[in-house]
Amino acid sequence: MAECITSRENSKIKYACKLAQSAAFRLEEQAFFAEGLKLCEELAKTCPLKVIYYTQKALDKAPQLAQLACDQYLVQDHVAEKLAGMPSHQGVFAVFGYPKVEFSQLPAGGRFLALDRVQDPGNVGALIRSAAAFGYDGVVLGPGCADPYSPKVLRASMGAVGQIPVVSCPNLPDALRQLHSMGCECLAAALYNSQPLDAVWIPPEKGLCLAIGSEGQGLSQAVIDVCQRAVRIPITPRVESLNASVAGSVLLWHFRGEMKGCNSL
Repeated sequence: MAECITSRENSKIKYACKLAQSAAFRLEEQAFFAEGLKLCEELAKTCPLKVIYYTQKALDKAPQLAQLACDQYLVQDHVAEKLAGMPSHQGVFAVFGYPKVEFSQLPAGGRFLALDRVQDPGNVGALIRSAAAFGYDGVVLGPGCADPYSPKVLRASMGAVGQIPVVSCPNLPDALRQLHSMGCECLAAALYNSQPLDAVWIPPEKGLCLAIGSEGQGLSQAVIDVCQRAVRIPITPRVESLNASVAGSVLLWHFRGEMKGCNSL
């Protein structure tokens, strides 16, 4: 039976809230916090589930929560509000351990997405989700990117951070050089000295890494310089640019490899 927590000042509640708020604490603990029934159930398929918190109302709607193999706590509504950080919530929260993924474990000749200084959590989450949907083998995050285990990125990715390897690296140009040595052609998404998308094709059996920058800054010159080619999406002059997650998803779809067991929308 789940232990009942009635105080907002309970140490287990404070711990979960700190995970939600602090990237440094998440890294130190190798753990992260997630909210919402669907998101938590998706993450539980691929990430180590450590603790789950739920209200009685949430448990009544989803009795399967009581069968999960982890520490369980029944929380009162005012405690759930603190976990959510707002009065409105689904009443389901969980703490997960980080997936055990290292850069050295990425497959040689795979297909990868690399993000350079993409700070917006919604864009990072959406791009991770697109990379997972289109069969990519991993996502590499350079310095300055939003934390993939922050609550906003988790929500935007809909649990995809557990479905595809996501690794952070201290030096993105060095990571791209290493991927190139592993059989990947590195493509920079850039406007200048680039080829239009429909003029660039990579055979499905060949490895590649697609590098995408933020909407405001684009890719750093250091990242562009280590890429073998640059590619752009042709658009009409009616708009100046595309949202980073939209542009990235178009590129990810275009350069997808063979997708086994895929579902059609």
